[in-house]
Amino acid sequence: MDKSSRAELREKNIKFLTKVTDGVMWWIGSIQSLVMHSIVFVAAFALPVLHIVSIDKMLLILTTVLSLEAIYLAIFIQMSVNRSHEHIEDIREDIEEIQDDIEEISEDIEEISVDIDDIQEDIEDIAEDEDSDDHNERARNVMLKSNVSSNKNDIKAMREVIANLQKQLEELKKEGNSLSSEQ
Repeated sequence: MDKSSRAELREKNIKFLTKVTDGVMWWIGSIQSLVMHSIVFVAAFALPVLHIVSIDKMLLILTTVLSLEAIYLAIFIQMSVNRSHEHIEDIREDIEEIQDDIEEISEDIEEISVDIDDIQEDIEDIAEDEDSDDHNERARNVMLKSNVSSNKNDIKAMREVIANLQKQLEELKKEGNSLSSEQ
């Protein structure tokens, strides 16, 4: 068997064992487990009463079984803690990436706001230049003025988009802060 086949087999076995342990951990915390344990305990204590087994043997067997169960439960609990820690680390990395993205978006929004302000100033300059005496300049300004109202609407729409983006950005920051504080 070559190295890659062994690695694949090992990975497959690990996935299978992970599935089994997840199932066992889920079952241990279920109502079915509670019912089954209760039945076993009642049966264990009923055996000496029915004179099937001596109380000493029953207690020895019950204590041994419970000790083994406690060992396995401790292992399952530690596995769950380890897995949870891995998930928390993944979430922490995702939050950091989101915060970086939020900062970049915030910078982009600021740049867009500056560009919009520059465009607004240019539009106002064009509107002021309309009063010039040159006929060609007037014709050009008339055409630009007709575009001014269209541009103003576009600017207004862009500002609304920016406002929405800023609201979403604040919400993402709040969510990121709340996730960070939960950790």
